[in-house]
Amino acid sequence: MKKLLFSVVCLFAMMSCSKTELYDPDNQFVQEAAKTNAEKVLGFEVSPSQDWCSTVSGQVNITADATVKRVQLLVDVLEIDDETTPSYVTRNAMKVLNQAETNGQTSLTLFYDAPKDNLGLYVGFITNDSYILRKVENGQASIEEKALTRGEKLTTGYTLPDDVTKSFNIAGSTVSWAKQRYQDNGSFYDDAPLYKLNDYDGLNLAPGADYSADFKSFFRQFVLSYLPNGRANDNSSIVLNSGSTNAKSYITTNGEEPVILTPMYKCDHPTEYGFEVYRSELYYYYYLESEVSGMSNDQFETFVHNLPKYQAIPFNKAFGETEDDVVAKHGSFLLLYFGANGNYGADDESANGTSMPEVGTKAVSSIFPKGYKIGFMIKANTDADGGRKQGEIYGDGRLNNEINNWKDGNFRSSVTASNQSLKTDGPRLFWISFNNRVFMSWESGTDADFNDVIIEMEGGKVIPDIPEPDLHVFTYCFEDTKTDSDYDMNDVVIKAIRTNETTIEYRLVACGAHDDVYVRGLNIGAIQENVEVHDLFGVSDHMTFINTDGSSYPYVSATRTVSKDFSLLDEAQQPYIYDATTGVEVHLAKTGQNPWAILIPTDFRYPSERVSVTKAYPLFNSWGEGSILSNLWYNTPDKSKVR
Repeated sequence: MKKLLFSVVCLFAMMSCSKTELYDPDNQFVQEAAKTNAEKVLGFEVSPSQDWCSTVSGQVNITADATVKRVQLLVDVLEIDDETTPSYVTRNAMKVLNQAETNGQTSLTLFYDAPKDNLGLYVGFITNDSYILRKVENGQASIEEKALTRGEKLTTGYTLPDDVTKSFNIAGSTVSWAKQRYQDNGSFYDDAPLYKLNDYDGLNLAPGADYSADFKSFFRQFVLSYLPNGRANDNSSIVLNSGSTNAKSYITTNGEEPVILTPMYKCDHPTEYGFEVYRSELYYYYYLESEVSGMSNDQFETFVHNLPKYQAIPFNKAFGETEDDVVAKHGSFLLLYFGANGNYGADDESANGTSMPEVGTKAVSSIFPKGYKIGFMIKANTDADGGRKQGEIYGDGRLNNEINNWKDGNFRSSVTASNQSLKTDGPRLFWISFNNRVFMSWESGTDADFNDVIIEMEGGKVIPDIPEPDLHVFTYCFEDTKTDSDYDMNDVVIKAIRTNETTIEYRLVACGAHDDVYVRGLNIGAIQENVEVHDLFGVSDHMTFINTDGSSYPYVSATRTVSKDFSLLDEAQQPYIYDATTGVEVHLAKTGQNPWAILIPTDFRYPSERVSVTKAYPLFNSWGEGSILSNLWYNTPDKSKVR
């Protein structure tokens, strides 16, 4: 309670009643005073049918198999994205509602709370090498796939060329940007030619095929939620923690299958940034582990920079010039083996002295011998920004030190900008496995969102990242009084996160009260009900605003063990607050009551100090009055008025 209740105090004296009686929630005077205050501050009359509940609960029966180690129940929601100015926008996000280890079981039931307005429930089946997503239908989800439609599986309809030695050869070469730029660097770039082949249409094994509508939808909903687009989304922490970068960014060939790459997505805002991807090209190189055994990092870097690089895909053969943010199968391109390093054009592993292949050298095979490491590089050719974006970017970050330190280029901003966490040897691609498929996801520029170009791969072995979506967050917002509330909904703010079947994490994140307030109904760990909230934060001055006025105190966290069928909607399990200054208990508002406390099914950006929720969230009034068109009011804040 942030101001003296002059009117209430006067009435208290006139009525000669006790404080407890005055704040008795069943007292008609209190009800009228609370109603009058709410209508004055909020500016509307609460609908008698408004239950203030934006959450639903339920259960999903899950059928796994022996390969599944863990299952996750996810919800697809619209989430605030702080990329645009002046107002927030929303994006799709997949969030985990509950999860469990299978421990060998193939039948499980997961209980959940979820936003009432959502875009669907899904189950993620996590194996040793993939994340498999299935939609929940009629409360059920199974790892078993429905019948595949044409184009659903990558290998459908592939026909390899009869004899690649007759069809494909090196048609020309060009000098790398790096060699042109570092001519004074002597031996480092002694010879770094880039080779183009004679027939890319012939290398495209699936020019007319496409993915199914289901796969496209799943990919956009899940992968692009895990790796959200945009300069504001620095996904480098996901990449750097994935274990699939730099030395592990290479394909290892198995000697039995061709290596095939399918460009399936790009997002580079082409007209704004000089058609970066469309004017770029993907190159590959290869070597045997025995060739680099015992090399230092510097020796390895020099070795790879001087390997021949073969153009795998000119992106103008795959994507449209102005195409952007489209999920589709843009052809499937075959990688060719041109012989052992030093013995190009011959199906013989022993080098015989030819240091580089010559124009006209024929391909040897459509299948690499077993044990080759295949690495990748994107050659950026756009002339936008005065050529500052021209250069070779390697998937293996250890090869990017020069381009990331080039003083006349823009690539160094990917490691020097204050909001970036890549280093000069930071990777530019990582591997992600989804629905038993493997994708290389590229950062071809500088913003570190790592989805400028996404390419599916088959035919080799990699160490992919198994996605780990974020946990869904719910937010309890309390006012510390009912009769004189300013409805900034931040007197006490608690976040609740279900981390697994039987564990809920509660985070006490803010206190905008000047009264002595206590959290009741939890009494767990660091959140004890006999310790005043300011004291829980380590703040002795109870007149201090905590995280509501620009301050930045760490949240107070505690975990609670619950039953598997636990629900946040169970009144007996819900936290509430007690204001010792006034003797008031504040529980979640019920149907027709004023919204002095509500549960919001998102990681809510609560209003700043003394800013009413109606000012911070313009659609709150419509929702409170009963409009079903404003149920997602919490996704449209005024960004200048929230924390």
